[in-house]
Amino acid sequence: MSSRHLSRTIAMQSLYEWDFKDEDKSKLTQIVDHNISEFAPGIKDSSFIHDLVKGIIDNLEEIDKTIQKYAPQWPIDQITLVDRNVLRLGVYELVFYKSTPSRVAINEAIEVAKSFGGESSGKFINGVLGAIYKERLKRGEIKEVDKAK
Repeated sequence: MSSRHLSRTIAMQSLYEWDFKDEDKSKLTQIVDHNISEFAPGIKDSSFIHDLVKGIIDNLEEIDKTIQKYAPQWPIDQITLVDRNVLRLGVYELVFYKSTPSRVAINEAIEVAKSFGGESSGKFINGVLGAIYKERLKRGEIKEVDKAK
């Protein structure tokens, strides 16, 4: 497993735990640090994990609005915890985190969903993130073959 993939997995697990426990934002760093020591004790640089989680929390309201726009039949609180937090991760990387190419963000989110979600999680994540990607492409916000900036 690549370091970036492991980092995304730890970020999603941390967001899942935070979301499940309905914790306040002040406990999130503690949750992330615990999950790093528990699931990735040998990881050399955990800054990507912390950047992802902080970025998602800082943009949570807009991320959730984006999810609602592209999955209107699924109120945010009715999306399973795993799928909701994988979508948050994917939307963050696709829309806000300019260092990840769009297709990498989508593919990574799908892989995390397949590993931790239900039978149809990968398809659901692909549908939502794919729709966001297509609209951003149509509006000229990204190019067909986008590269990390």
